[in-house]
Amino acid sequence: MGDRHHDALSRLWPSYGLDVSSTPLDFPALFGRAAPLVVEIGSGMGDATAAMAAADPARDYLAVEVHVPGIASLLSHIETRGLRNVRIARGDAIDLMREMVPPDRLAAVHVFFPDPWPKLKHHKRRIIQPAHVALLASRLLPGSGVLHCATDWAPYAESMLSVLSAEPSLVNTADGFAPRPPHRAVTHFERRAARQGRDVFDLVFRRRAA
Repeated sequence: MGDRHHDALSRLWPSYGLDVSSTPLDFPALFGRAAPLVVEIGSGMGDATAAMAAADPARDYLAVEVHVPGIASLLSHIETRGLRNVRIARGDAIDLMREMVPPDRLAAVHVFFPDPWPKLKHHKRRIIQPAHVALLASRLLPGSGVLHCATDWAPYAESMLSVLSAEPSLVNTADGFAPRPPHRAVTHFERRAARQGRDVFDLVFRRRAA
């Protein structure tokens, strides 16, 4: 990290950051208001998360990331853009969902360009797998909460579509892959995929009403 990101991390983390733990979160206390909540799993360097949060001030965004330079970069974006609706959790997203987020709470979960773990022996590490999807779906608001995934890895896209379609509490909002929603900011990974001639696949599933 450069000096700017070291500075952002040291100054801003106490105000905008938290570590994943076993203590349930009080979201109105965390954000200073009661608002619809979006969880961003794997926010990377934070540019896309910051852009979406800036364009969507009525909702709060909780970014979950393990990469410290990415956390520092997002903290810098929060300060530069004056964002009041972004917080960052450092640690494992599945642990956060299981321990800190209550069921039936989230307006959306975003999983944009997760590691595809292309080798067969590593598929068990993928974030989009049946047990994880069942957990994520259970945290969405019944009838309206959305699980939105995107990837530029075609084999993983097909796997995602199969896994998400098999989850009984979710319904696909499209006939297969979804058109790219305009609210999804272009990420570093998407720009790289475009340069390398790879397609990007969006999957938008909604939780069924209880």
